[in-house]
Amino acid sequence: MISIHHDPLKRLFDLFFSLLFLALSSPLFLFLMILVKLTSEGPIFYKSRRLGRGGKIIHCLKFRSMYKDAEARLHHLLKTDPLLAKEWKSFQKIEKDPRITPVGHFLRKTSLDEIPQFWNVLKGDLSVVGPRPPTLLGPPEKYLEEIHSLYGDKTEKILSVRPGITGVWQVSGRSQIPFEQRKAMEEEYAMHRTFWKDLQVIVKTIPAIFYTKGAF
Repeated sequence: MISIHHDPLKRLFDLFFSLLFLALSSPLFLFLMILVKLTSEGPIFYKSRRLGRGGKIIHCLKFRSMYKDAEARLHHLLKTDPLLAKEWKSFQKIEKDPRITPVGHFLRKTSLDEIPQFWNVLKGDLSVVGPRPPTLLGPPEKYLEEIHSLYGDKTEKILSVRPGITGVWQVSGRSQIPFEQRKAMEEEYAMHRTFWKDLQVIVKTIPAIFYTKGAF
């Protein structure tokens, strides 16, 4: 059983910040909905299956940036391409990912695909700032085993807090940071997070969106 950390003040801030952001970004939100719908076949939104606080399964809402059969394509790529499988194991991402649509590349470079996740914050699945929720690929009965194989002895600490839309690794190099280093950074955040540290991450996230080096 994974222990859960509760922080009422952080939760109040998450609610206030998310409501304000969604209200101010509503014109952009609508424009991106239309853009995704008109440029590729499939739904506007994509629900990414992740592991949240305490090992709870959550579905992170994103603007769809991939072709509609992306998950099947990923399983095929990992089985048939050893180099891509190695890259996925190191970074949990693929830089030249053939599953991504042309518009999807722009959305991912700017992190605009993650705007809908503020709805996840309102639901209580995510926080604005926190460790990035790990992607799940295996069957449901293997989820915790899958995550333990990735995070090792850091699993309990990282999963004790709500995962975030942004976090320390996103503002420190994003996808160029090896997964082992990312784990250490997220464990450190989970152990020593503060309100001021969260504010610093939010402020640093803005230039990280426009300075897209390391984003894929």
